[in-house]
Amino acid sequence: MGDEVVAVDGEAPRDIIRWTWLTDEADPTLDIRRGGLDLALEVEKGAGEPLGIDVHSALFDQLRTCDNHCEFCFIYQLPPGLRKSLYLKDDDYRLSFLYGNFTTLTRFTEADLERVVTEGLSPLNVSIHATDAGVRNEMLRNRRGGPTLRWLRALLDHGVEVHGQIVCCPGLNDGAVLDDTLAGVLDRFPELASLCVVPLGISKYNTEARMRPTTVAEARAVVECVEGWQDVFRTVLGHRLVHAPDEYYLLAERPFPEPEAYEGFAMHEDGVGMARTFELEFTGRTEATTSPQAGFFAWADGAPAGARYEAAGDYAAPADGYRAVRASGGAGPSDATGGGVGVALRPRRSAPVGVLTGTAGAQVVGPLVAGLGRADVRVIPVANEFFGGTTSVTGLLVGEDVARTLAAEPVGHRYLLPDVCLSGDRFLDGTTVADLPRPVEIIPTDGAALRRALSES
Repeated sequence: MGDEVVAVDGEAPRDIIRWTWLTDEADPTLDIRRGGLDLALEVEKGAGEPLGIDVHSALFDQLRTCDNHCEFCFIYQLPPGLRKSLYLKDDDYRLSFLYGNFTTLTRFTEADLERVVTEGLSPLNVSIHATDAGVRNEMLRNRRGGPTLRWLRALLDHGVEVHGQIVCCPGLNDGAVLDDTLAGVLDRFPELASLCVVPLGISKYNTEARMRPTTVAEARAVVECVEGWQDVFRTVLGHRLVHAPDEYYLLAERPFPEPEAYEGFAMHEDGVGMARTFELEFTGRTEATTSPQAGFFAWADGAPAGARYEAAGDYAAPADGYRAVRASGGAGPSDATGGGVGVALRPRRSAPVGVLTGTAGAQVVGPLVAGLGRADVRVIPVANEFFGGTTSVTGLLVGEDVARTLAAEPVGHRYLLPDVCLSGDRFLDGTTVADLPRPVEIIPTDGAALRRALSES
């Protein structure tokens, strides 16, 4: 206890990525600092064998923070009093690889490109917002915003898989600007694996005058623009490339596209096709989908509890939470499996069931549950008063709002809560499952898990 690993085979690893590469080798030598003494320990193990050391942080050196000042940044819209880690505004390509965070590339360098290519750090997620240099400068409030899209071109030139995102702000980069951006993508970045156009999110703490909620008409215009460009991309590239997330279809009061329109659900983590996926899982037409992220700010507190790298063929695969890094170069498959938190003294299985979810989630889950025709099962929407504004997704629910909602519900019922709003057993506001006024059962955030839980009633 208390030992500090200073270096592996003479190199001080900067992050979990480099740590995995170094410790994947046979018989590594660890430089250890123990009680003021420096020791060298030779570990006997085969190449690809697990070292057996838990790592509890993704980055060992300094987090690369964001030097943009985007009006739409949700970090600026957080309430005071949260954990300090949640206010860190990152623009670190390593967190893009490890957790699926989006990077603007404004702090990307030649050295970063070399590392991404040589170590096979793929896929990466890039925030584009606009392809016009002047508009992107304005969106990021950074004069390097437009020029640094050259790094996106360089990543694609080197075969790195990149998923793009456009945060669409009414009156700024929608309408004709969005059309121009999608044309720019087709012209300059057609190799993108996928592209998502997401609506601006606003909390009640927003102080930017130009940031306002998207109207129904504006949402419909974005959906129509995206669907029109899907036809263009499919004709030219052979696939739709660009998608609008479920939230836009809810805002536009439009039905979700059919499952085949999502072309494999490449942007599932970004809210594209989540509703259709959940429906397919709930009805048993597909297996449950897992994600390397466990909700918003998943990276902020470091590695998930119990994160540990284990040998898996040619991969050093994470037991939980991180994207795998392939030992021989390239990126391995994601291997994160939600997991649940048990709560003692659960109500009897024959009790009525309440399914807790955000107000947006209720629009998806509600019709599916109603289709069961069961009077003993109900969906309970939890209004997000903590963040307020347009915040309606389940992943941003906090304990304070869940507790307020549960306090008005009957004692003795079964209450199901999706794990996407928790890190371990803790909500974003720092409260825990134990603080809730009713016992709850934590279930994975997928349709199959909900179906299984309801079948037990």
